[in-house]
Amino acid sequence: MDRARAFWVTRPGHGEIRQETLSPPGPGQVAVRTLFSGVSRGTETLVFNGRVPESQRTVMRCPFQAGDFPGPVKYGYNAVGALDDGTVVFCLFPHQDRFTVPSRAVRRVPPEVPAERAVLAANMETALNALWDSGIAPGDRVAVVGLGVVGLLIAYLAARIPGVDLLGIDPNPARADNARSLGIPFSTAAPKAFDADVVVHASGTPVGAATALELAGTEATVLEASWHGRQSVPLPLGEAFHSRRLSLRSTQVGAISPGHRPRWDYGRRLDKALGLLADPALDGLIDGESAFTSLPETMAALADGSLPALCHRIRYES
Repeated sequence: MDRARAFWVTRPGHGEIRQETLSPPGPGQVAVRTLFSGVSRGTETLVFNGRVPESQRTVMRCPFQAGDFPGPVKYGYNAVGALDDGTVVFCLFPHQDRFTVPSRAVRRVPPEVPAERAVLAANMETALNALWDSGIAPGDRVAVVGLGVVGLLIAYLAARIPGVDLLGIDPNPARADNARSLGIPFSTAAPKAFDADVVVHASGTPVGAATALELAGTEATVLEASWHGRQSVPLPLGEAFHSRRLSLRSTQVGAISPGHRPRWDYGRRLDKALGLLADPALDGLIDGESAFTSLPETMAALADGSLPALCHRIRYES
């Protein structure tokens, strides 16, 4: 037996680093030494603050979660590490400096993707699934409302579909540079009469959801990519929602988009997400880094907004 260190949410708003017993790998297992992990800010701050609805506590479990919501719970799914032979891998594992998992649970990081950037893999997987769910087609007019990491990645993928007329919208002007570096036209406000074929909402706010409905053209699709936790979200369904015959649908990475499900499994989807991270421009989405040992303080600062971030990367000792 050996020892490992892991980050636990001990109760809403509080976390700590705990020592754990680590079993050596058995048949069909691998030992991983963590290099980096990423904080999925939207979901993980909801978990940190104890805002996972009771009805969703089973659905929201991550693959190697320990404990239960609201806490104590070990949660996370953006771990990049090295095997004993030096192979760099990605795993949907919580924040922990060493761990043992079945070999099928790790995916090799392509050589053209630096380990530091691979912490975006789960976010890219979410964006890829959302793009499939959206039905965006060549030539469509598309708006993405809310340019956090997932919103930016959805817009990044949509911008590469031929002929798409794209607009990324976020009230925070600091997002302009992020958007433009990824080839995404940017605005801080919704234009009038945009008449979108598809609108993706990823702001996590009621105001953003209302804006998404305003941008949709007749018989358009509004895809809700935010997860609001226990927050109630009022929508202006009494205005032009019915006369424009809008379709409002959800997307969630826990299930592969129905149109791809017969041919794709989770491994293939994650491998594709990792391959899509080869673009160096995506480094701009990682705008902060701190040591694993300071993660309790870092997570608290991310949760209360005193540390603004797109994707915050956690660095582990070598």
